[in-house]
Amino acid sequence: MTVEARPMSHWSSVDRPPLVIAGPCSAESEEQVLETAARLAPLRVHYLRAGIWKARTRPDSFEGIGAPALKWLVRAGAEHGMRTATEVAHAHHVEAALEAGVDLLWIGARTTVNPFSVQELANALRGCTVPVFVKNPTAPDFGLWMGAFERVAAAGIRDLGAIHRGVSVADSAPFRNAPMWSLVLELRRELPDLPLLCDPSHICGRRDLLETVAQRAMDLGLDGLMLESHRDPDKAWSDAAQQVTPERLGGILSKLEVRSNAEDPVFTASVEGLREEIDALDQKLVELLVERLGVVDRIADLKQARHVTPFQLDRWRQLLVNRLAHGERLGLRADYVQAVFDTVHEESLRRQSERMAEDQSSTT
Repeated sequence: MTVEARPMSHWSSVDRPPLVIAGPCSAESEEQVLETAARLAPLRVHYLRAGIWKARTRPDSFEGIGAPALKWLVRAGAEHGMRTATEVAHAHHVEAALEAGVDLLWIGARTTVNPFSVQELANALRGCTVPVFVKNPTAPDFGLWMGAFERVAAAGIRDLGAIHRGVSVADSAPFRNAPMWSLVLELRRELPDLPLLCDPSHICGRRDLLETVAQRAMDLGLDGLMLESHRDPDKAWSDAAQQVTPERLGGILSKLEVRSNAEDPVFTASVEGLREEIDALDQKLVELLVERLGVVDRIADLKQARHVTPFQLDRWRQLLVNRLAHGERLGLRADYVQAVFDTVHEESLRRQSERMAEDQSSTT
C-alpha cells in the first residue's frame, strides 16, 4: 500500500524548522495547563501538547484526567496563540478530541504495537482533516510502524507524520528507550516526504540528556521535536524525571544548531572527490565480505565432514575479543566494532547452516 504524505513545507504552522510540540506529559489541572502554556508562549512552540488519557504500566498510576481536560488544553492554546495536540488510543478519544477542537492527534507507541487498535483508530479518523502523527512501536519492529502508516493513510489522512521515541530493549542505558536511529534512517528511505519528529523526552527518560538527543535528531535532518515541559517538573504526576520547565526548554531550543539539507554547488564540488573515495572503499568492503564468505563455505565443508556444529562458542569469544582489541587500538568504538562483527558472524552462521543442510540433503 502506498503512503502519500504532505511534506513539512505544506504546513502553514511552520515558519521555519524545526516544528516544536511542547507541554506537560499530563494535564493535571486547568491552572497547571494554563500556567505552563503562558510560560511556553514566548518560545517558538507550534503546538501545545498535554496527555489527556495516559496508558500506564501499573493500574494504580495516574491515568489522566480524561475528556474534561480537553477544554483546558484548547483554552490554553487559544489564549496563548498555540495550536493543540494530544494522544488518542481509542475511537472515543478521537471523537472527544475532535469535538473539543484539538488541532493535532498522535497515536502512541503502546497503541502502534497493536494492529487491531491502530485499525480502530483509523476507522474513527476517516474523514478527519487534522494532522495525525504515529509514534514508532515500543518493540523494534519497523513493519509494525509501516503498517500503522498504511492503515491511517487508507482512511484518507494525508497530513500524516511520524514521531521517533526510541524502543524498549533489555539494555538501553543511559536512556529510558534505546534511540535506535537506524529506524529513522529506514523510515526516511521508505517515506522521504513524511514529516518526522523526535521525542527526546521518551528516549532519554531524564532531563540531563535531552539537549544531546535533540541535537542528534537535528543532525539527522528530522523535521521537529516533541518535548515535555511542566511548570514544576519535580512535582509532575507522571514522568517527572524527563520533563523540564518552559524556561529550560527555551534554553535547549536556543542552543540547537539546525543545518541545511541543501547542497550548494561549492559544497558539492568540494565533497564529490571524498564521496568517490567512500564509494571505492565500500566496493572493496563488499568484495572482502564475499571473499570472507568463501572461506566460511570451506569451513562449513570441513565441519560437515567431521559432524561439527556451525556455532563454536570459544572461537566466537576469541574472535570478538581480538577484533574489539584491534578496533580499540585503531580508535574505533567498541560498540561499533561489536555491531559490525555481530552482523558478520550471524551471516556466517546462517551460511554454514544452509550449506551443511544442502550437503546433507544431497547425500540422502
